[in-house]
Parts: sequence; C-alpha cells; structure tokens
Amino acid sequence: MLTTLASAWANLRTRRHLFAGAFVAVALGVALVASMGLGLAAAADPPAGKPQRFAQPVVVMPHDTLTVEVDRGPHRALDSKKIPHPQPVDKELLRELAELGTVHRDHLAPDAVGVDASAAAVREVVGDRAQVLTGAARRLADPGAERDAQAVVAVRAMLGTAGGVSAFVAVFVTASTFAFVVALRRREFGLLRLAGATPGRVRRQLFTEALAVGVAASATGCALGSWGAPLLARALIDNGIAPPWFTVSCTGTPQSTSWTSWTSWPFQLAFWTGLFVAVAGAWAASRRAGRIGPVEALRDADVDTDVMPWSRRIVGAALLALGLGLTVHTLWSDPSALLKRKTYTTQPMILITAATALAPLLVRPVLRMIRLPGAVGLLVRENAAASVRRTAAVAAPVLVTVALAGSLMGSAESVSAAKAQEASEQTNSQLIATGDDLSLARRPVPGVAALCPSASTAVFVREEGTTLLRSEARAVSDPAALAATSRLPVVSGDIRHLDDRSIVVNEEWEHHRVGDRLTVWLGDGRRTTLRVAAVLAHGTGDNGAYVTMANAGAAPVDRIDVRLTPGASPAAATDALRAATSGHDVRVRTAAAWLDATHPRVKPQTRQGMLLLLGIALTYAAISLAGTQLMAASVRGRELRALRRAGATRAQVRLMLAGEALVAVAAGTALGLAVTALNLGGIAAALGLLSPESGAGLEAGVVVPWGVVSSAVGVCAVVAVGTGVLGAGWGRRNGVGEW
Repeated sequence: MLTTLASAWANLRTRRHLFAGAFVAVALGVALVASMGLGLAAAADPPAGKPQRFAQPVVVMPHDTLTVEVDRGPHRALDSKKIPHPQPVDKELLRELAELGTVHRDHLAPDAVGVDASAAAVREVVGDRAQVLTGAARRLADPGAERDAQAVVAVRAMLGTAGGVSAFVAVFVTASTFAFVVALRRREFGLLRLAGATPGRVRRQLFTEALAVGVAASATGCALGSWGAPLLARALIDNGIAPPWFTVSCTGTPQSTSWTSWTSWPFQLAFWTGLFVAVAGAWAASRRAGRIGPVEALRDADVDTDVMPWSRRIVGAALLALGLGLTVHTLWSDPSALLKRKTYTTQPMILITAATALAPLLVRPVLRMIRLPGAVGLLVRENAAASVRRTAAVAAPVLVTVALAGSLMGSAESVSAAKAQEASEQTNSQLIATGDDLSLARRPVPGVAALCPSASTAVFVREEGTTLLRSEARAVSDPAALAATSRLPVVSGDIRHLDDRSIVVNEEWEHHRVGDRLTVWLGDGRRTTLRVAAVLAHGTGDNGAYVTMANAGAAPVDRIDVRLTPGASPAAATDALRAATSGHDVRVRTAAAWLDATHPRVKPQTRQGMLLLLGIALTYAAISLAGTQLMAASVRGRELRALRRAGATRAQVRLMLAGEALVAVAAGTALGLAVTALNLGGIAAALGLLSPESGAGLEAGVVVPWGVVSSAVGVCAVVAVGTGVLGAGWGRRNGVGEW
C-alpha cells in the first residue's frame, strides 16, 4: 500500500501536466455544484421580508389551496393545488372579527383583511374557515407573493438542471482525460508489467492517482463554490430569473465561513460528487490499463489499433437504441410529450452519451470524408486518422458542446415558434385590449363587429382518481363572440353551445366526449359538474379549457378580443375601444403586436437559463481541449523531430498541428450536428403529427440555432488550435518533446 502511494505521488509530481486537465475539470464541476447547491438551499429557505400590504399583527386570508382525496395504491391520500381566485372572507366572519378589534380592508384586493387583535383570539374565532397569518407569514398576503413564489420555483428548476448538466459533462471530461492518460502511458505500464507488476497493481496505481486528484480538486472546488455562490445569485437577479431579494447565505471567502457552513449539505454534496466523478472517470481507464501486456506496450506502432473495447461498443449501441426507441415510442403514444421542456432538455442526453461513447469508432469514417489540399493537408488527415485516440479525445468535447447547443436551443426555439404559429392561426381578431380588471362601457363601439371579454382562470379535475390536475382556462361572457374572434381547433361539438352548465376541454382530458359530465373544481375552489360542450385538439399543449364567467369566480377580465366590421379603420377603432375601456394599465394593440409580445420565440428567462447551461458545457469543452492538446504535445517530440529532419520547417510543423486540431474539431462538429439532427428530427416529427389535428400548419419545420452553434465551434477551434501549437512550442523550449 505504501509503495502504491509513493509511486502515485511521484507520478503526480513528474506528470502533473497530464493530470492538470482532470484537476481543473473536477474542481470546476465541484465549484458549480457547490454554488448551485447553495442557491437551492437559499431558494428552499428564502429570507423573511417585511410585510408590505398589512401592518396589523394578524392577517386573515381565505384558503388559497384546493385539497382533494385521491387514491394512492390501497390507501387514500390528499392532493393539494393552489387556486387562482380564492373566495373573499365571508361577511359573517368579518362581523365576528370586528368584535375583536379594528378590521382593515384593502379595497383594491379584498381577499384578505388585517385585524388589530391577538393571534390566539383571532384563531379561536376563525377556526378552519380561513388562514390566520402572523409575523413574517403575513407576506403571503402581499400582491407579489405569488410572483415571487413562481420565481423561486424557476430558480430551483434552473439550478437543478444546471447542476445535472455540470455533473453530466464533468464525468465525460474526466473519463476522457484519464482514458487519454492511459493511452499516452502505455509504454510506462508495459515496463511496470515487464518488471513484475500485476494488472491489479497497475489498476491500483491509476486509481490512487485519481483519488488524490479528486480529493485535492474537490476541496479546491468547494472553496471556489463558496466564493462564486453570491456571484451566481447576482447573475440570476440581473437576468430576471430570480426575484430582487434573492440572496445566498454563504458569502465571502472560506476564511470567513464557519465550520458549520462547510459541513452543510451543499458542500458535502459537491465534495463527494467531485470525488465520485474523479473515481468513476478513472475506473474504466484503470481496467484498460490493467489489460496492457508487456509485449503490447513495448511495440513501436504509430497507428492506434483496438481503440475501442467491445464493452464500450455494446454500451454505446445500447444507449443509441434506447434514445431512438424512446423517441419513436413517444411519437407513437403521445407526440406532444416531446414538446415539453422536461423532455427536450433531458432526453437528448441519451443520444449525446451514445455518440460520445462511440466517438472513437465514428471519428475515422468522418475523417476519411475530409479532403485537404497539398502535402501538409495529406499529412494532417493521415495523422488524424492514424492517431484515432487523440483525435477522438479532441472531438468528444466538441461533440457534446455542439449537440447540447443545437438540441437544447434548437428544441426550445422550435417549440416556441410552433406555439407562436399556433396562437397566430387561432386568432381571428384585429385588435386586442389587455389590462387588469377591464370593463367596457355599455354604449356600442364604432367599427366593432364582435367583442369578446375574457378572464384567465383554471379548472381542476381528478384524473383517474389518483391525481388532481390543473388545467389553464379562459372564462368568456359570450360564446358566440368567442367563435367570431377566434379559430379554435374544434374536433367535435360547437363552442357556441358553451353555457353556465358546460365546459370546453381538449383531447388530453381523460373524458373528452361531447355530452360527458365531468366533476371539476373551479378557480375559486367550488366543486361542480359540467357537461362537455366541445372538444379541442391538443396541439402544442396551449389549448386550454373554456368556461363561462359564472364559473370563474372573482376572476377579473384581463383581455378583450375585437373583430372589426369590414372597411372599418383600425386606428379609429383603436381610439374608440380605448375610450370605451376602463381598468388598470389598459393597452390596445393590433393582434400581430399582441402575439409578438406574448408569444416570443423564446422567453428571455428560458434563453438565459439555456445559455447558462451551454456556457457550462463550453467551459468544460475548453478545459478538456486544452488538457488533451497539452498532454499530446508532451509526447510528440520524437514525431515532430522526424518531420524536421525530413525537411519540414517549423512553420509547416505548426501548420500541421493547427490543421490536425481543426480536423478533429470538424469531426466533433459533424458528429454533434448529426446528434442535433436526430433530436430536432423528433421535434419535427411531433409537430408534423400534431399539425393535422391542430389545424395550425405546424409542419413548417424546426429552428436550428446556427449562431449559437457557430459561436461554440469557433471557441472550441480557437482553444484547440491555440493550445496545440503553443503546447508544442512550450515543450520544445522546456525540453519536453524538443523538436
């Protein structure tokens, strides 16, 4: 054991340039996981701010959640969902509260009241008829409480996804680095075997080296994470993802952090994740190192053979089959599932993993298709094809980055474009008025043929008796006006038959036949039974339910769709509609302007989150490329000296090194684009299948984010060429592979 430790320590000191890439990759991954873990901890326990709406010591607010019994296996359980329009505190309860003390009302939003009385007395009077809030909990009655809660949920989702992507890419970078280290040290391991070392001894040595790198890198990453967490919080706030009050509790430098903070779960998770990544990355490489025999390692061969064991081929083929099988199965069973964010951000990882695992096998055919002019071009291509391990090690991080950029951004932009197109096809109005609590004057509006006021609400249904599902809905006062101002994709029934005892649903509902009677809960928590009047196509998932205003509780009108008479002046109708509409923040826009504002190609918060994920992947790619190129340069002195003796100038050698780097980047880009094509092909197929039933012409195609992909490829090319050429120059000046 001591001999193994001494040997590992000596190797780490003398070959530190080989392990630098793995160290930086693990340290960066741990820093990101620690920062995001601290962000998640802060989001789970947000700071208690001061109440803004009521200064009274006690606030009484109606129940804002709907709780329903559902089946969970052989037992019954409770499932709760937040309702959008709670019923106000009833008059009888207000009279009883007034006997305890002064009751303060907010006439702009009469859903809660402040009471000047003791909390115990108020709770005794209220019982279970409403919520009693005291202390910091009074913030729940503030107007922005729901918005802040949604922002915190978005922060949790984004940080969780970013942490997963960080671990995903870190495993690949570390595994690729250790695999390349083994390839470069074949002669060394062969000499160890020749000197009597057993395969287990070789594996233990490499495993010990990885363990040492993992411990040191994880500790460094935790220190960096404690410093970077506040910067991450500030970036989330500046990009509109987190609310302004969002802060991370662990701030400052490690010296100012207490021991309790260092033992908290974010640091524990980050440290052990980093150690696991380092050990897992070295595990496969150590098994390969143990199989190296003395004769094989001492063979003087310039062409890589047996670059990919059968176990890796089987795993890669299985992942490829799994990724394609999941896509085909989803297209057959539920095409709309491919358009959900959770699906198109996680499912592509399977195909990316498969392509990365099969990269050494796929790189050589790609290289054979590349034709370069001149003697240097021929040498570049043949060198890249002969040294498949080195080429694959450079191409793999480029593949991951390009595939992530194309798949994630392409899927998000394609789905957003399809939703915008669907909304445009379903809009039959020329003007749209928006605002809060809108109302129209009773007099006719000149130039207007149809007016359809509507309110945003929700309905709840117990799906299969096991889950309480929420469906977004619009409440209308005139179904005939809805039919005149919209082109909804009606599959059966007629939306003009909608009344106070019926509902319009889509095909996603469990019961979606015209005439079916459904038990639903309305936006204010009331339970009722409604008849299905019409059924809409599922489309991209934005075709919600429709009810009448009588079934929307206190939902305020927030939109008015307007259909003009033939020949009416849009400008004159806009002025007349603005004069006839009252409410808060009233805006009258053309339908096209409203669609552009409410259905952007990609929401800014979503785009910022995607760019954060791609930034993480690109950073890892740069680290992996730099490490691989520097390691390769340290052992190519003999080859480069032979070229110089054959008459090549130093400029030609540098050109060859740059060409090899660019060829490897091109191969990785081609494979990454192939994975992107498969992932976006699934999106295109789903849109094509949904198009006939939605009537929105969704077969227009997918969006490929060429700008983002080109930027990622450009950064990878600059890093690969720069480190490849400079690394060889550094080796020549420092006697490491002098040429």
